[in-house]
Amino acid sequence: MSGGTDWFGLSDRVALVTGASSGLGRHFALTLAAAGCTVGLAARREGYLAEVAEEIAAAGGRGIVLRTDVTDAASVEASVAMLAAEAGAPTILVNNAGIAQGNGFLDTTDAAMRHVFALNQMAAWTVAQTVCRGMIAAGQGGSVVNIASITGERPIGGAAAYAVSKAAVIHMTKVMALELARHDIRVNALAPGYFATDMNQEFLESAAGETLLRRSPMRRAGRMEELDGPLLMLVSDRGSFVTGAVVPVDGGHLVSTL
Repeated sequence: MSGGTDWFGLSDRVALVTGASSGLGRHFALTLAAAGCTVGLAARREGYLAEVAEEIAAAGGRGIVLRTDVTDAASVEASVAMLAAEAGAPTILVNNAGIAQGNGFLDTTDAAMRHVFALNQMAAWTVAQTVCRGMIAAGQGGSVVNIASITGERPIGGAAAYAVSKAAVIHMTKVMALELARHDIRVNALAPGYFATDMNQEFLESAAGETLLRRSPMRRAGRMEELDGPLLMLVSDRGSFVTGAVVPVDGGHLVSTL
């Protein structure tokens, strides 16, 4: 696959994207494939992954379906090993798998909190450990992008567990960056603002969602392609001196006083 993304020099790299069956993960996988990467597509919904792989193949790229439960360390290890056997050990990880949860602090049950953290933070930790150990063993370094959220820095009401879990992802990113730099592994977080996905489209189309967007500086939701440049910079050698950073892509939401 070729195009303007050639500037990032990602041809022949191997990437792993979790949560690649839909939403942001699907878009990240397609973006990396368009930039020349072989992409391991990790998620539980194998049929959806196959559709993403077919779309990548139709455009001349390669996507490898990896049915994965990111909350199960054995499943993660098996998927990373399968990707390494078929295409080579990944030097790019986009840690995207996650879940939203819409209750406020007082209404969030212990079970719901554990479920959100299991997917949003602990799974990201497990996947990153597995992939980074492989990078170190191969002596080749790499780049990890953890998908955080602007709610991890500036929470909104009614999404307590989600916001706290994404704050944990942000701090995990900084800890990883500090400890892994000596292995030539860069770790950064991408913090999207409001983009319409399966998880939040209904909310964004509601009266409350429309009000929220009108109060943000750019007064709209983001377009998926507006994530491409930040992602490709972070995973490529164009961002070779960037680590421990949290990059918001939010239309100015975090600098708004509203």
